Amino acid sequence: MKKLAFFAALLVVAQTIFAQIPLNDITNRTVVADKPVLPYEAISERDIFWQKTTWRVLDVREKINLPFIYPGAPLFNILTNAARSGELTLYSSQKDDFSVPLSTEEMNAILFRKDTVIVALDETNIEVKEIMTEVNYEDVKRFRIKELWYFDSKTSQLKVRILGLAPLQEMYTESGDFIGEKALFWVHMPTARAVLSRELVFSEGNEASRMTWEDLFEMRKFSSYIMKEGNVRNNRLQDTYSGVDMLLAADKINQEIFNYESDLWSY
Repeated sequence: MKKLAFFAALLVVAQTIFAQIPLNDITNRTVVADKPVLPYEAISERDIFWQKTTWRVLDVREKINLPFIYPGAPLFNILTNAARSGELTLYSSQKDDFSVPLSTEEMNAILFRKDTVIVALDETNIEVKEIMTEVNYEDVKRFRIKELWYFDSKTSQLKVRILGLAPLQEMYTESGDFIGEKALFWVHMPTARAVLSRELVFSEGNEASRMTWEDLFEMRKFSSYIMKEGNVRNNRLQDTYSGVDMLLAADKINQEIFNYESDLWSY
């Protein structure tokens, strides 16, 4: 009885606190919160007539991709916050098959880096200190996407499912010269749907059109280009092509995927 009375009193206090917070809107928004995450339809291996794995690169600086770096809730922060709270598992960037989950220590080693700063104690004495700097979402200019295209013979449809997402951090030398980028970690997208389905995407033009990150990826409302397709040597396009030739090769793969379905039909 004492425990029940304690929790009842705690609930009253919480309600009082939240009642004092003004509403930063014109109404309470419940549509997204009340919308459940629909499970993927079951697919039989026998129904998969054809499939191809592709890897894409998404640049957040493109206009259509700007919601990825919306300062109020950038996607990188959404993923890392969910990982810290234990809602999401991050996987090693060394392998993109989601077979190596990261421990808390490994995750912190990726998200934080040690920097040294020189502190002037007085006119003659200085001190070198080590500080921990967290990776900022602005350091992530691109994301890598792993997806699987397949033809479902049961429904006679060409479909796609995003399997993974990896943020790419830009790397610089001490003199500030850009030397490349590295994948920080992989997120398994099918198991991240619960987190993504409750986080809103900023909708420019009509903020009443509320869309979640789950909706954005399912509707493919982003711009990207193919950097690799499944091949026996595991080569990326840049290993074989360069410049305009690489863009043409990526476009050719795109055309092959979308033409596959229509090529199955005869008129």
